[in-house]
Amino acid sequence: MNINFDNNFRGAICIMQDNTVLYEKALGFRDLANEIPNNIDTKFASASAGKIFVAVAILQLINNNKISFKSTLKDILDIDLHSIDPNITIEQLLNHTSGVPDYFDESIMTEYEDLWINFPNYKIRHNSDLLPLFIDKPMMYPKGTKFQYNNTGYVILAMIIEKITKMYFDDYIQKNIFNICDMQSTGYYELDKLPPNCANNYIYCSDTNTYRTNIYSVDAKGTGAGGVFITVKDIMSFWNNLLNKKLLPKEMVSVMLSKQNDNITDNKNDYYGYGVWIKENPNSQDFPYFQGCDPGVSFISEYNPNKNIISVLVSNYGDNVWKELQTVRETFY
Repeated sequence: MNINFDNNFRGAICIMQDNTVLYEKALGFRDLANEIPNNIDTKFASASAGKIFVAVAILQLINNNKISFKSTLKDILDIDLHSIDPNITIEQLLNHTSGVPDYFDESIMTEYEDLWINFPNYKIRHNSDLLPLFIDKPMMYPKGTKFQYNNTGYVILAMIIEKITKMYFDDYIQKNIFNICDMQSTGYYELDKLPPNCANNYIYCSDTNTYRTNIYSVDAKGTGAGGVFITVKDIMSFWNNLLNKKLLPKEMVSVMLSKQNDNITDNKNDYYGYGVWIKENPNSQDFPYFQGCDPGVSFISEYNPNKNIISVLVSNYGDNVWKELQTVRETFY
């Protein structure tokens, strides 16, 4: 099918309906210097998209009665929380109403790589490695009083997974999500130990009209806040297994993909569930989606329950996946 996507888009796009591929294409280079092209099986960084896997892992632990939505930080963690309210609940972390100090507050910071001016990014290989970036900061607001997207909240959720399961969070997710979904090419890879067919991520340098990679701009390895490498086909498998109750029971999936607070974002049609955004659809069922953006990275994946369409769009040049998703909606919805 001929769709009016931007001819300059670089990355991969896959659209499926009822397990039938409607559109699939890879563009641009995964290795720009050697002109090695992206393909549909290329492993792409996905930035904050990984929060959805942390949310599923937490919901699994809740479903198995290991913790509850009302469990608090003081109930689980035995670290010095400094000024962080010990009565913050799991639910408040999940739906971004906790008020914990955000190590990357997107309301006041625009460049993620600015985090590493005084703190080397190569040190970030576990969730606990991020503690120095937020543990001494004050609460952003009293818990439960507002919605504000918060990266630290999902780092703490990953630490809770580790405390409860006695496993690194990515090992738990590998065993209990990726393996179940047969997501063989998805993982939390270290930037200096990438497996084959991983895309480099490129940042445009306007002063020289050239590109540089983002190896000094993001965490050396993903954390609860994001950083997992995915393929578009693996994300399709994840959606299918989630929706078919292979990861969570039907009731828990329904809760996860529903609006969980009354605080809408600047985009008045967008809400938040647990690990997912919810685009309100006044005419029928809402569209859950998850997304991510880092220097040189952009990702979005949406499920349209009214037509059973799943879309995955990812770029290793930080291209505008949101614009391309709008083209998907106009074409197929």
